[in-house]
Amino acid sequence: MRCRGVVAALAVLAAPWIAGPPACAAGRVELELVTDGAVPITAQQEWLRRLTQAGVSNLRIRAGQASDRMAIERRGPESAPTYVVTGIITSADEVVVPGARFRAAEARRLAQWLDDLAQHGPPGERPQRSAFGLTADELAEVHQALSGRVGFSTKGIGRREAIERIGNRLPLPLRVETALLRAIRDDDTVEEELSDLTCGTALAAVVRPLGYALVPRQSSGGLECTVTAAGPDAEVWPVGWESDKKRGELLPGQYEFLNVNVQDVPVTKVLDAVAARLEVPVLMDHNALARHGIEPEKALVSLPSGRTSYALLLKRSLLKAGLKSELRVDEADKVFLWVTTVRPL
Repeated sequence: MRCRGVVAALAVLAAPWIAGPPACAAGRVELELVTDGAVPITAQQEWLRRLTQAGVSNLRIRAGQASDRMAIERRGPESAPTYVVTGIITSADEVVVPGARFRAAEARRLAQWLDDLAQHGPPGERPQRSAFGLTADELAEVHQALSGRVGFSTKGIGRREAIERIGNRLPLPLRVETALLRAIRDDDTVEEELSDLTCGTALAAVVRPLGYALVPRQSSGGLECTVTAAGPDAEVWPVGWESDKKRGELLPGQYEFLNVNVQDVPVTKVLDAVAARLEVPVLMDHNALARHGIEPEKALVSLPSGRTSYALLLKRSLLKAGLKSELRVDEADKVFLWVTTVRPL
């Protein structure tokens, strides 16, 4: 996923970097259920009991008429709409509403469906959503908000401090679990220099070794970014993006030739030297390295003397340690090297 050609207004909110609880949504729902001819009166009473216990209010149940149709009718002003839902209790003891069906044991799911309607309006009228449940405009706004430079040196500073300082630079609120901040050791520091990269890529990289991830979302108070625990299949903001450009366009200097004679040199030293010559930041996939027990600073590289390109020198050196590199770009299209393991995480 890449956001290109984005022109979006940033939501500049005067809020601390750890945001407070979201406000409540403002919609209202009235539910009218009608029964078909085969439904006994006891079924009406039972559904009234189930839905009342599930927290559904503004509820009416009556016998159906030939003219009754399922519908969602909007009433009142746009700022505080009321949605009048007409549904049907069927002879199979189910409630059917526009676009959904609920069995007798799913009264709470129906209550949640009504709450979702109050917050977001009828499903057919909602904007089409993409990644993170955001609309295209919202996603573009988040991308733009995360594209500002970090602007301060991160190498060697505490990880907790790095999260706080990057969060303070965002024009969107950053919500971080207090338990996470307390769990970070005082001696846990950031190893990479991220000053020239964007806040989105840098923040995703800083929290990743903790098992956490950056996730944007839309709350009732507006767009915000959260740092939350990341499951294996979770949708998270990545550490950089793939680019549509070819490798030679992204980093043309990698194909320049040089004379090399590498004998028992740590792979990290080779990596640092190449990165310095090419003037490209390097980010390490610490999670993958830890998973496979790879310590690059202890892996020694020996290559025969001769002429080679920076790209081949880097590739051969990293392979000695079971590593590989990828060219990625941050939210402002700045190129960096992402170093990860040959074997998947």
